[in-house]
Amino acid sequence: MTKICYTTAMISLTALFFSCKNNQMAAVRADAIKPIVITQPTPHDTDDPAIWIHPTDPEQSLVIGTDKDSDGALFLYNLKGEIIKKSIPLKRPNNVDIAYGLNIGGRKTDIAVTTERETNKIRVFSLPDLLPIDQGGIAVFEGEAQRDPMGIALYTRPTDQAIFAVIGRKSGPSGTYLWQYELTDGGSGAVAAKLVRKFGSFSGKKEIEAIAVDSELGYIYYSDEQAGIKKYWADPALNDNTEIAFFGQEDFKSDNEGIAIYKTTPTTGYILVSNQQANTFMVYPREGVDGDPHRYKLLAEIPTSTIECDGADVTAVNLGPKFPNGLFVAMSNGMTFHFYDWNSLEKWIPKVKP
Repeated sequence: MTKICYTTAMISLTALFFSCKNNQMAAVRADAIKPIVITQPTPHDTDDPAIWIHPTDPEQSLVIGTDKDSDGALFLYNLKGEIIKKSIPLKRPNNVDIAYGLNIGGRKTDIAVTTERETNKIRVFSLPDLLPIDQGGIAVFEGEAQRDPMGIALYTRPTDQAIFAVIGRKSGPSGTYLWQYELTDGGSGAVAAKLVRKFGSFSGKKEIEAIAVDSELGYIYYSDEQAGIKKYWADPALNDNTEIAFFGQEDFKSDNEGIAIYKTTPTTGYILVSNQQANTFMVYPREGVDGDPHRYKLLAEIPTSTIECDGADVTAVNLGPKFPNGLFVAMSNGMTFHFYDWNSLEKWIPKVKP
């Protein structure tokens, strides 16, 4: 496997190339933060990443990303950005998320779950070996005229460690746009899924793709593109489908897309949302403002080297000398993901929150 090394000059040239190629979009700003790593490219179209933390050696953590095509797959990257494994072929995998410790056959198993749009299924893989454990996939949005699954986020309930998949689709009716499934041991070493909830208002402006879950605080966030970010309770046992926040309506150039949550403490941190056509990320306080956990104020806009970013993920875990306070990963046009040292983003965020 050829190792690809990128200098700052090459990164600048890449950004310039894609800025010219996509002249309908905003160019990468001269002050944009630079990645530590740009991954080896996939064959088709990267879309969404997720970070898997190694249980004993954080420097051996991995990034998993989707290559969105009819001949697509999931790809595993090390922290150098090298592709170390490719999954079985998948029919247009869209978004991906990770959860830890699903009980399969009496064994705690870390999993990656991706939507497979052309088969109307989700696919489940064990980590870090990236092997399928779903007996060919689990059908979702059954009985619906509009299926086409796209977005996904995994919620781990703190009280009992039950794991749920929250799934969005290309289009759907307001009120039941998203469906939530509990993931369980289906026997014979495979994962099963049970539908437990339908929810999610929709503006009708474009679509809902990016979804993120704050398991510790019990919230689901999703991007209603060109409308804003919406927030719901994550635990289906609450039987509460009330929309508890709607923010960012005036903050984006066009599409609000990928969402990532950086956790500074168990209850504080930042919500980062891709301002897709501006090539920036908008930052909001995870804990809300003025003592109200459901009210959000824009803290910062961070210019990045990514072009038209769809998906992103972030961790605050120390992953070694290159990422001592965490890693931020964002998709970029050019079939790549960009890895940033969290410290380079934090410099843009005011030290005192409102």
